[in-house]
Amino acid sequence: MGSRFCGSAILRFCGSAILCPLFSVLCSLSCGSLLSVLCSLDRFGTPLHRFPAITVSPCNLRPTSRGTVRITSAAMDAAPQIAPNYLSTDEDRRIAADCIRLTRRLMAQVALSKYTPEEFRPGPAVSDSDAELIHAAGDIGTTIFHPVGTAKMGLASDPFAVVDERLRVHGLEGLRVIDASVMPTITSGNTNTPTIMIAAKGSEMVLQDAK
Repeated sequence: MGSRFCGSAILRFCGSAILCPLFSVLCSLSCGSLLSVLCSLDRFGTPLHRFPAITVSPCNLRPTSRGTVRITSAAMDAAPQIAPNYLSTDEDRRIAADCIRLTRRLMAQVALSKYTPEEFRPGPAVSDSDAELIHAAGDIGTTIFHPVGTAKMGLASDPFAVVDERLRVHGLEGLRVIDASVMPTITSGNTNTPTIMIAAKGSEMVLQDAK
């Protein structure tokens, strides 16, 4: 399973020039990440902070860490055991550290100096060393979901492949998987539109094979 991990850095702006700005800026980074600048909150789904601030959220678009989804019981209603294993590879940890460094450089630009930004998280006490930034990323980072790949498409000779090129489950008749789980690797962007495409093509395949 592949899923996205977002390491946020929260910058508090002093003074009254900015009051909880609600805006978003997206730009592609050379490290294969996306940088979002949004209103200030600890993680998605939590309340906004009560002080003027923005949360800069760099996201690794092509993570190499892989998690697992395991069956815990033969009971149909039993919850699975999900372990995303974020930051479990050296590459992902390096990118997480670099993203926080980039965020700090961005917010230190002259164009923002009039707002006198102060780093709230991970905080100025955290140095720019790899070890401290990786630890901070693990503390403040959060999922932005987009889990894929638990039933990847691939050749029958691939021990990790679940479905073939027509989304039919290997070794079983009359069973298909038509959702984001068939992606062999996560897309370099939001998974919504690719999942809609998979659903459209998968439904066409079902109708074609039923003729």
